[in-house]
Amino acid sequence: MAESENAGREVRDYYGRRYYLRDKPEDRAGRESAVWLAWPPMAAVGVLQYGFGAAVPALMDRNGWTLIGTFSVLAAWAVCQAGVAFPTAWLRERNRIAPRTVMLVGAVLCAIGLVSLAHGPGMLGALLGYAVLGGAGAGLVYSTCSTSVAKWHPDRVGGKVSLVTGAFAYGAVPFAVAAVVRLTPANLSGALDVTALLLFLVVAGFGVFFRDPPADWWPSRIDPREWALSHAPGRRVNAPAVAQYSPQSALHTSALPVMYLIVLAAGAVSLFNAAFVVVFAVKAGMAVGVVAVAAALFIAVNGAGRSAVMRLSDRLGRARTLKLVLLVQAGGQLLLALSASSGSSVLLVLGAAVAGAGGGGFYPLFASLARDYFGDRRALEVHGMVYSAKAFAGILGVGLAALAVTDWGYPVTFVVAGGVSIASAVAIARLQRPGLPSTLPRVHSGARLIG
Repeated sequence: MAESENAGREVRDYYGRRYYLRDKPEDRAGRESAVWLAWPPMAAVGVLQYGFGAAVPALMDRNGWTLIGTFSVLAAWAVCQAGVAFPTAWLRERNRIAPRTVMLVGAVLCAIGLVSLAHGPGMLGALLGYAVLGGAGAGLVYSTCSTSVAKWHPDRVGGKVSLVTGAFAYGAVPFAVAAVVRLTPANLSGALDVTALLLFLVVAGFGVFFRDPPADWWPSRIDPREWALSHAPGRRVNAPAVAQYSPQSALHTSALPVMYLIVLAAGAVSLFNAAFVVVFAVKAGMAVGVVAVAAALFIAVNGAGRSAVMRLSDRLGRARTLKLVLLVQAGGQLLLALSASSGSSVLLVLGAAVAGAGGGGFYPLFASLARDYFGDRRALEVHGMVYSAKAFAGILGVGLAALAVTDWGYPVTFVVAGGVSIASAVAIARLQRPGLPSTLPRVHSGARLIG
């Protein structure tokens, strides 16, 4: 479609969705730069989640904290990080706050969080600084990066957003490896200060260039009606929503509570692995090189696998791919349980890689499911509600898991985590696309027929 003919026009596709066609030079620049502006900040703030577990031995030795006390900080961080997802999406969708403002505030809060962990007065300082302020800052950056990319790439939301959110995990690999190999109680404060400075420069430096396209923006060079019918091989198995749902109306469907519970359970297992793999390996007396490899593989596969999962779901369907991902996560828990029982470093490395593959892939799948089930118009807000389940997942997968590890030991806790992953996979059968009769049969792809 020629830009001169369609600029400024609004059209609707065959499913009733609205598009504002425009393709001005500033639009093309915003679209081309969206991913590369969002990727570095997302990689930077991921250190606060995935790097924490690697820093736990040094934190415990320096501060004299217990295992439960130390991981209560990460649990509180996860609550604050996920808790800001819906409010941020709500404000962003109503243009109450500019994306660059959110990024700058997030940069400051994340830096304060790391400095508080380095110099704060005991556990209270870590909870207020790192968990509350740092967690909220990371949540602001995560939400803004993912929503900005989604707005600029409405035709490729799943693939582009998964590429950026993957950086949230694998961007922390250098810090995690360095923490395992070199971090000590003596150099911990200096390392956290340097990390805080670098994180602030990256998030703020890229964040000042963030801007949003107009509402319902669509590049006029792509016909949205043709795209809606045939933009991907998986269109038949990932059919668009029957209607456009608001967050309030989505709450009255059976699908959203099921999604929430699955994210809660699967997220708890993923956070448990991110927090405890390094601590478990160190406690088991494994070589530093083995621990570093296991940590690097878990984080790297966790992030890099997200794009691969989205490509797979285009062909198999979101629901079937989600079930596969959760079963892979369960397999990783069983391998880690065997490693904990036998002391095998080979099983540790293999289990970390498999657990990483399953522990990250479900996040972008749910972002796409929110669009497929509830429509594009309010998808960012609806997904923000679903993603907020990670807050309770942090309490279960980090806080309560610390108690479980202390009382039951690692082998039993890993087995329980595997059972939780399997239960999450089984619960997918309860996902019913809103707006369709429950009596409609399933197609072989794992998606439901649409009218």
